[in-house]
Amino acid sequence: MSDLEHYYRILELEPGATLEEVNQAYKDLVFVWHPDRIPKDNLRLQQKAQDKLKAINEAREKLRSLKTKHQTTHHSPPPQQEKPSQTIQKPPKQNSDLSGKDYSRANLSNKDLSGRNLSYANLSGANLSDTFMHKVNLRGADLSEANLFRANLLLADLREANLRAANLIGADLSGADLRGADLTGARIRSGERLLVKLVGTNLAGAIMPDGSIFQ
Repeated sequence: MSDLEHYYRILELEPGATLEEVNQAYKDLVFVWHPDRIPKDNLRLQQKAQDKLKAINEAREKLRSLKTKHQTTHHSPPPQQEKPSQTIQKPPKQNSDLSGKDYSRANLSNKDLSGRNLSYANLSGANLSDTFMHKVNLRGADLSEANLFRANLLLADLREANLRAANLIGADLSGADLRGADLTGARIRSGERLLVKLVGTNLAGAIMPDGSIFQ
């Protein structure tokens, strides 16, 4: 097996998968194997998760590098197009400060916003379905009517955030800080069934969907 085939196999992809498929597979596998999803006292699984993440990161970087090099060599875009192409492919820095930015009604589905500072940002009505937002800072952010279907908000800071009428079905809020957040009218249930992960979530003082205050 060639190194290239090996990297595709790590990401559970068929050889020749597109760059978009590589990125999506990477996000899916990081979601599955992130150490924060593994019990801290299970050292064997914690080590396995660390090894998996290392292999997944290496596979993505190798494939992205090869595909970018292949595109540059075989397509030779005009000089005026080269810079925008590189800008699109280069992911934002992990420490990007996006506090106070206006993303109302923006389509951010499937994006990787983990670790970003989006405190007090306007995300009202934004599409954040399947978005990876591990440890994101959303303190005081406006997420009213936002679609957070299956969003990964592990350990996110959502203190005083406005989540009124937001769709939280399938979202993972494990370990998130929701102190003082407003969830009035937010969708978290189907009938009597709770469809949001709230393991270890801090809800002290939060306004719940029914208008009651969590004690």
